[in-house]
Amino acid sequence: MGTWGIGPFDNDTAADFAGDLDEVAREERQAMIRGVLNRAAGAVDFLGVSDGERAVGAAALVVAQHPDSDPACSNYGPSEPLPELPADLRMLAVDALDEVISNRSELAELWAEAANWPKWRQDITRLRNVLDPPVPPQREALFEV
Repeated sequence: MGTWGIGPFDNDTAADFAGDLDEVAREERQAMIRGVLNRAAGAVDFLGVSDGERAVGAAALVVAQHPDSDPACSNYGPSEPLPELPADLRMLAVDALDEVISNRSELAELWAEAANWPKWRQDITRLRNVLDPPVPPQREALFEV
C-alpha cells in the first residue's frame, strides 16, 4: 500500500486517479467519477484496495462540492477544475463509502492493521456524514406511549 497519510488522495492509487482526471477533457470527468463510485458501490463479493482507494478520492470530490463542506482536498487531488457534479452522485458516494468500510473491503482490512485505523475510519465517516448526515436523537417523545 503506497500510502503516506489518511487523506483521500494520500496514496498512489488515488493520486494517480486525480492525475487521470486532470488528463481527460473536462466533460469526461463526471463520468470517470461516477464510474469509480459505481464500481465500489456495486462490489459483489469483495472490494479490492485499488477500487476502494479510488472510491474514497471520488467521494471526497463529491463532498468538496457539497454546500455543507469545506472544498479542500489534499495537494495530491486533481489540479484541474471539475465540472459541477450532479446531486445524484451524493448517495452513490455514500454507498461507495459504505462498501469501503465494510467487512468485504480489502482496504478496510489493511487499515484495521495500521496504527492510524481510528483516524482513517473517522475521516471516512466525516465524508459520509457530509453527504448523508446522521439523524440527531429525539429529545422528547413525539407521542405518549
